[in-house]
Amino acid sequence: MKEKKAFAINGYLGLIVMIGLVVAGIYLLFRGLVTIDEVPNVGKVIGGIFLLLVSYLFISSLTIISPNTSKVLTFFGRYVGTIRQGGLFMTVPLSKKTTVSLKVNNFNSAKMKVNDLDGNPIEIAAVVVYRVVDTAKALFEVDYYANFIEIQSETAIRHVATKYSYDGDDGEISLRGNVGEISEELAVELQERLSVAGVEVIEARLTHLAYSTEIASAMLQRQQAKSILKARKLIVEGAVDITQSAIQHLTGQGMTLSQDQQIRLVNNLLVAIISDKGAQPIIAADGVVD
Repeated sequence: MKEKKAFAINGYLGLIVMIGLVVAGIYLLFRGLVTIDEVPNVGKVIGGIFLLLVSYLFISSLTIISPNTSKVLTFFGRYVGTIRQGGLFMTVPLSKKTTVSLKVNNFNSAKMKVNDLDGNPIEIAAVVVYRVVDTAKALFEVDYYANFIEIQSETAIRHVATKYSYDGDDGEISLRGNVGEISEELAVELQERLSVAGVEVIEARLTHLAYSTEIASAMLQRQQAKSILKARKLIVEGAVDITQSAIQHLTGQGMTLSQDQQIRLVNNLLVAIISDKGAQPIIAADGVVD
């Protein structure tokens, strides 16, 4: 089932026409009942009643539609169309009018506990920004589309969370390190799931991501260890570059260093640069400073 445009005319114009029909109906009814020979004119009476009945039916079909709101019309259980424009309209008489909002809406999921790709329990939540683009599908293809959006959103979030690790190695997509890519994938999967309900997913974004309480402390220590190792590696690489530069500079100044002296110089520089504490010079018995 797809959305289609319903029959509707300008409400103000229709109201003027219906008032004219009311006046004409009253006039015919009056002329039919009030005659010189006191014999009612059946034709005029029936015509007047018919005009009054038609005008009443169409006046009762007047409907006011707010901006970014639509009216879905059903006539004795049959879908006859949707009115999307805002304003006053006269439409199909005796039809049921259901209001469907066309405004941008959002759904905030609850914090869910799921297992990531490595089996670690994590807490994850997301916000989904959406709007209805097909009112017929939203009302007739699913039962209560807002509830459908909520359930499908949580299902999609769980599915995406199980496909990736919370923290991946270098070059590997992870939930924490690639939030943008994960959000885009979540939006695509949500669109596939919610198309049946006539809903367009504008954006899906993770709002909460953390290790579950029972393993949070252990995983924090793991993250700290990784950070320390990376920092140490960077410091060592920088220290080696500085040491090489120092030896090259001394050699370029004309100083001749033996293999043993170069080893001692390298050792002292590395210790001084890498150590967390300040290096303390030691004066040897021969007067040479280490």
